[in-house]
Order: sequence, then structure tokens, then C-alpha cells
Amino acid sequence: VQLVESGGGLVQPGGSLRLSCAASGLTFSSFNMRWYRQAPGKERELVASINSLRSITDYAESVKGRFTISRDNGKNMVYLQMNSLKPEDTAVYYCNAALRYWGQGTQVTVSS
Repeated sequence: VQLVESGGGLVQPGGSLRLSCAASGLTFSSFNMRWYRQAPGKERELVASINSLRSITDYAESVKGRFTISRDNGKNMVYLQMNSLKPEDTAVYYCNAALRYWGQGTQVTVSS
């Protein structure tokens, strides 16, 4: 199983980024997918989740209304659209499949 994140970078406060996660080596459509993040000196936290059928999503309170998780089962991709970014969103963002498989992470830095 391989999960590869992309789309991170440096953005100013109030800006937007779209993270992507490409999955391979698994029956993607069968797995719930999640995005986590870990800021320096902090524990990894769950940001957003989406079930296998794309019908149920959930978000951390800190990102509700700003972030949107989505998936394309035909392309084995999961996305995280991040709007109205804040400095406190700065972290390494990780893609997770089925609470078992992890990507290598992509750095998001929100700074002026």
C-alpha cells in the first residue's frame, strides 16, 4: 500500500491550498480515508474523514466551515480543500487509509 500526498506549500493567512493523496495497492473504494496533521511539538490530530461511499464526512471543530474533504474512487484519490487558512493550520498533513496506512506527509505553512 502506498499513499502519496502533494499540494502543500507556503501560503499567506486567508489563502487556500488543495492537498491531494494518491493511493495504490489497496481496494481504495472500500476504505474510509482521513487527513491528519501534526504541528511541531504537538500530537498528531485528526482533521477530516470521509467514508468509503463519500456520504459521510466529519471535521475537527477547528477546521469546520473552512476545510472540505472529498474523494474520487475512480482515480483512487482523496483531497483536502483548505480555505481561509490561519497560522495555526501550519503542520505536516498526512493521508491515512483505514487507520492503518500512512503517507509521508506534506508540509503546509501559513505565514505572512
